Amino acid sequence: MYSLRIDVESNTLSPAQGIAGDESKWYAIHTVARHEKRVAQQLQENGVLTFLPLMQQIRQWSDRRAKTEIPLFSCYAFVRTVRTVEERLKVLRTPGVLGFVGSERIGTPIPDEEIENLQTAIREKIAFAVHPFLKVGKRVRIRGGSLDGMEGILVGHAGDKRLVVSVELLQRSVAIRVEGYDVELA
Repeated sequence: MYSLRIDVESNTLSPAQGIAGDESKWYAIHTVARHEKRVAQQLQENGVLTFLPLMQQIRQWSDRRAKTEIPLFSCYAFVRTVRTVEERLKVLRTPGVLGFVGSERIGTPIPDEEIENLQTAIREKIAFAVHPFLKVGKRVRIRGGSLDGMEGILVGHAGDKRLVVSVELLQRSVAIRVEGYDVELA
């Protein structure tokens, strides 16, 4: 089982810092392998709102064990930006960025709800496991509790119910245990 960690304070920008929430959209960027953290840090230093979900993993070496943080989606990070030439170039000129993900590498906006679902799971420190991307299944919404309003696909595995939260553009998903939550069809 993996857990998510994110420093919420370092991953938010106020409108006074140059990005208005209603004009900007979330985009996925493709990064060089194992450079996601460095890219996210450089983008934040340049004033770009960046979201890099991380999971903790215990690594075993011959002489010790240690907790390490690795990106939830390897080779990808998320940026919230306005679709202007200047803002796109600010992202694309960052060392380690290969391009925007989407049609003709221009970038396809990601619905705010998909990013908000991931951020909610991180903020609430919900246990999760990486899950294969699913297109079929029942779309459900959680009612009540700390995950109220979160939507995803309900799946069952060995008597254990999980909500699969997906980022459609990347075709990646995360499964969140929803035992004890009230779930309704979305």
